[in-house]
Amino acid sequence: MDPTRVAPLATPFAADDLIQVAGLPLHPLVVHAVVVLTPLTVLALLLGTFWPQARRRLGIVTALGAALVLVLVPVTVLAGRSLAALLGPIPAVARHQGFGEMLLPWAIALFVVAAGQWAWFRFADERLRRDSPGTARVVRVVIAVAAVVVGVGTLVLIVLIGDSGARAVWGGLTG
Repeated sequence: MDPTRVAPLATPFAADDLIQVAGLPLHPLVVHAVVVLTPLTVLALLLGTFWPQARRRLGIVTALGAALVLVLVPVTVLAGRSLAALLGPIPAVARHQGFGEMLLPWAIALFVVAAGQWAWFRFADERLRRDSPGTARVVRVVIAVAAVVVGVGTLVLIVLIGDSGARAVWGGLTG
């Protein structure tokens, strides 16, 4: 076998500082996971906040989804930087990159709130409602406010990132 003729799938991460999988840039491949999983995780968080039956059914799934988002966001940003470096200075790409780089703090907050919500309702809420109902109510309100702020902020940023990315890719073709 000639080592210079290696199939693209056999060398998933390739040369020239562009992060690739099977000869394709990684960024457009993983960005779809972030675009789908992040709003689903926010939806699960908000459902769990305001609908106890949904919270019981979802259990730890919301926190696990937020953990996966937290892992995927830096991978997507790194792959995006790699692709942007290959493309060179393009204002629409720079705008998209700027929005994209803002997502990690929101992903961290999403994970913290989702994990905190799960831990609170799994381990502390029932006991504290018995022992100190006022404190339990305050914690529930804090969790609800945090879930709404993080959820709405994350969704707004996802829309801005997606819009700017679509305009960077398709803007010159459609108008």
